[in-house]
Amino acid sequence: MPDLRSGAEMVALVVLLTMAVGFLGLLVAGLLRSHAEILRGLHDLGVNLDPDGDGRAADAAPARRPFETHPGVPEPRSRETGVFDVVGRDPFDEAVTVAVAGTEHLTLLAFLSSTCLTCRGFWEALGVGGLEVPAGARPVIVTKGIEAESESALRKLAPRGVTTVLSSDAWREYDVPVAPYFVLADGATGSVIGEGAASSWDQVRNLMEQSLADAGLAAERGRRVTEGERAEAARHTGAAREARIDAELLAAGITPDDPSLFLPPIPGTPSGGT
Repeated sequence: MPDLRSGAEMVALVVLLTMAVGFLGLLVAGLLRSHAEILRGLHDLGVNLDPDGDGRAADAAPARRPFETHPGVPEPRSRETGVFDVVGRDPFDEAVTVAVAGTEHLTLLAFLSSTCLTCRGFWEALGVGGLEVPAGARPVIVTKGIEAESESALRKLAPRGVTTVLSSDAWREYDVPVAPYFVLADGATGSVIGEGAASSWDQVRNLMEQSLADAGLAAERGRRVTEGERAEAARHTGAAREARIDAELLAAGITPDDPSLFLPPIPGTPSGGT
């Protein structure tokens, strides 16, 4: 009669071995996946670990910009882009193309949504005539396609004096992370001068004016400021400051020859010495 206990032990041993092999397989798969994630992250940072490679792939991949944001503040775009024309439909389903690249003016792209509560203030601000736009840039509102928006709401919100384009492609091309988001594009250089999320128009204006100053552009005209203009502005600023100081001294009864404006003589020096 066969030994039943030996048979049961063999079955148990086989089961244990199967479980052990399965566990080791899962462990190896996890390690390989972790290793792949590390390599992918290093590659995104421009680090090439291939000893046989020439490094061209790593050089071709643009390194992501380092950034830190405060809690509750949306992160900036995950990658830098050039500028692209905006192609889509208007709220009444008419084809629209807005030229951005190759133009001589700046374009302020306002990425808004019909379903975003924070965006409501910007819809209203852009609908008010005479809105102060940094550097005289042309404002253009860009929403996602009709599949992600409320058509009836867009027709009510879209201001008459500002072009509104429904274009999910534009959101992807500019890698927009959140709404509302603003991109100041320079068509002449094909570059993005400034960008960021904001909760008020004052924040947008301050953000873009700072970006214009960093880029050496005149905020009032959207053109690059020359060194001569910088020097001339400094001279005017100095002359204005001097005239203001003189006026304040005269108002206080202090004339140019008032003794209080001169240092007292240094002991041991002849009268009138310096």
